[in-house]
Amino acid sequence: MSLTNSYKFIDHDITLAHSDIPSGHYTIKVRDLPIEQKPREKLATLGAKYLTVAELVAVLLGTGTRKEEVMSMAQRILREYGEKALTSELSPKKFAELVEIPIGKASQIVAALEIGRRFFSEKYGKPAYIKTPAQAYKHLKVISYGKKEQLRALYLNSRYQIIHDEIISVGSLTSNIVHPREVFQPAIEQGAIAVLIAHNHPSGTLEPTEADIQTTKQLVEAGNVLGVELIDHLVVTSEGFSSVLAHIKNNK
Repeated sequence: MSLTNSYKFIDHDITLAHSDIPSGHYTIKVRDLPIEQKPREKLATLGAKYLTVAELVAVLLGTGTRKEEVMSMAQRILREYGEKALTSELSPKKFAELVEIPIGKASQIVAALEIGRRFFSEKYGKPAYIKTPAQAYKHLKVISYGKKEQLRALYLNSRYQIIHDEIISVGSLTSNIVHPREVFQPAIEQGAIAVLIAHNHPSGTLEPTEADIQTTKQLVEAGNVLGVELIDHLVVTSEGFSSVLAHIKNNK
């Protein structure tokens, strides 16, 4: 198999807005919520996609002030500033003055939004796509500089676009340590139809080990059962890459 070939693969939360709360009535505070409904706890146990925008802003704020509870502050910011305007704000000073929050809290939000812009703006952010081993290597070469083995997975949609990127494990790669569950669970959660994995060899050798081969075979079989194709497994170093799948096919 030539490594230049292209790949082919077969809220139930209740949030009360300020306008919904009659004058003189008690505002629900984070400390009064059940533990599983508190924003930071929800983020830790369920993941970011299960939080409302207001809850995500509350996590960024961390705490409120003596005058205003954190969830109320988050809801007010979104109500007064608007989500669209907030996502394009560049000045913490201006933002702090307009919504009357401490400059430190404004800076936290603006910094977080800037990270989002850098990853997903037009400049960076047409989703990367992977159709060849060389494209995968370009995306994954960063792990080749690690002093420990690191297994990383790229999850792809039907257009070969990367929809998720995850570190699966750090340490020696064996089929006992790398269980198919850890590799394919994110694929199911993200709706991916294919996954490409790669790991580095700190020794610098591109030759797959017996453990690499056995792990790959196990993952191919699991992917066939789940309907999520393992399109490749690369061994990467700073000098280049090799395909474990190609090695298996060429040595049958």
